[in-house]
Amino acid sequence: MGANVSTAATAHSTATDLIHGIKLDNSKSTKPQQHAASQCPMNKSYQQYESSGQVPSGCPIHMAKGQQLESGDDLNLANMMPAPNQQPSPGQPFNLPVEREVSNIPRSGTGDTWVYPSQQMFWNAMLRKGWRWQTSDITQDDMAHIVRIHNVNNELAWREVLKWEALHAKECMSPKLKRFGGKAKEYSPRARIRSWLGYELPFDRHDWVVDRCGKEVRYVIDYYDGGPVNVETGHFTILDVRPALDSWEACYDRIKVALMRWTTSPES
Repeated sequence: MGANVSTAATAHSTATDLIHGIKLDNSKSTKPQQHAASQCPMNKSYQQYESSGQVPSGCPIHMAKGQQLESGDDLNLANMMPAPNQQPSPGQPFNLPVEREVSNIPRSGTGDTWVYPSQQMFWNAMLRKGWRWQTSDITQDDMAHIVRIHNVNNELAWREVLKWEALHAKECMSPKLKRFGGKAKEYSPRARIRSWLGYELPFDRHDWVVDRCGKEVRYVIDYYDGGPVNVETGHFTILDVRPALDSWEACYDRIKVALMRWTTSPES
């Protein structure tokens, strides 16, 4: 299958920590700090930058509490990331590819799609979050798995968004992702209610803002641990994607889909 069990386990563990915001400091920590996602890691609430009107490219990640941007860093307001860093870090134990995969997620305001981070960018992002490499840590091959897992889960999230957007196909045939941010510590009301009923809390949350042909629509994405990584597909999370209850239209969509799920048998 191209990777052994230990590699898959390492990829799963590291991807969970890195992609979904648990602090990487080689210590035992179970609380998510804040997240990482399309040109990744770093953190700060994106709302405070929305008024500037700047719109750049990549994957959102979040700075740990108290962490500051390095002097001279330009913040990408579309994904809350600093400028891409493709340079090897001091003392880096092995070289990493700098090629970046183009996603299938259309980017608002352009004719292009969002671009995923390279393995080198991911490595630098891990360092920026406080992680330091040790001999027993991830290998060169693991980085390829981690980036692949990250990309696959973003693609799956977009597919779920498109299922909701299909309800408005007459209004807009070409929705696009405008911006996004991580809110790992800000559990959604739905996630909290599920936890009161005995279910686990999500290990991460993203808010994606979709451009529905000029109308901004916010989506909430909760990420749940789906068990061991599927080495062949890169799947390891269970996604709960739905429009945020910001409008009566979103409420109607949520009710309509809930009724469809309750009244439609799996076989039909």
